[in-house]
Amino acid sequence: MILTENLTKSYKNNPVLSIEQLEINRGECFGLIGNNGAGKTTFFSLLLDLIKATTGSIVSGGIKVSESEDWKKFTSAFIDDSFLIGYLTPEEYFYFVGELRGLNKSEVDAFLESYKDFFNDEILNQKKYLRDFSKGNQKKVGLISTFIGDPKVVILDEPFANLDPTTQIRLKQLIKSEIGKRELTLLISSHDLNHVTEVCSRIVLLEKGKVIMDKQTTTKTLQELEDYFSA
Repeated sequence: MILTENLTKSYKNNPVLSIEQLEINRGECFGLIGNNGAGKTTFFSLLLDLIKATTGSIVSGGIKVSESEDWKKFTSAFIDDSFLIGYLTPEEYFYFVGELRGLNKSEVDAFLESYKDFFNDEILNQKKYLRDFSKGNQKKVGLISTFIGDPKVVILDEPFANLDPTTQIRLKQLIKSEIGKRELTLLISSHDLNHVTEVCSRIVLLEKGKVIMDKQTTTKTLQELEDYFSA
């Protein structure tokens, strides 16, 4: 589904990412982990064509992301709150995203019915703008918006951050449910080793922009990662 080859990114001759080859399979729940500055957000930004690579390329669904925007038709992402529109209410924002995905208001309303437990009566019908919500509730809106319109690739940067424990548990259940519904390729970056190993079938560890570990998740993976980071 996603193929990275000879990908590098440097700022003022300072390399921040260097991935010779990385392939993410269709239908895979892919976890990207590493300390601050490891290159996780840089990789996602390149995948979304938000920044330009120094060398190399990323191909998503057979489309080179730096040369065509056709990949946007099947790709959705929430990186941070800059993806939101603060002067809209949650409903208005969901309708906006739905329109981009070819859905009308009634179709978006029907879609949102499935996420009422996740919203916990804190999002819809609040009669206030997104900018006036807490960081956690803003994140709820951003996360759910990524699933509107049945995307084939969803990219989430630190999805568990700023969420209370109940919402974190619900998010893990939601991720597993979304993957079970269809052949969804889901990419997650996270500092939370427990959460990412619980929901992701494959883990890639970045350090100083390079792939240090790439393995399928097993019952031993969490301990292996804890050992690595505590060394």
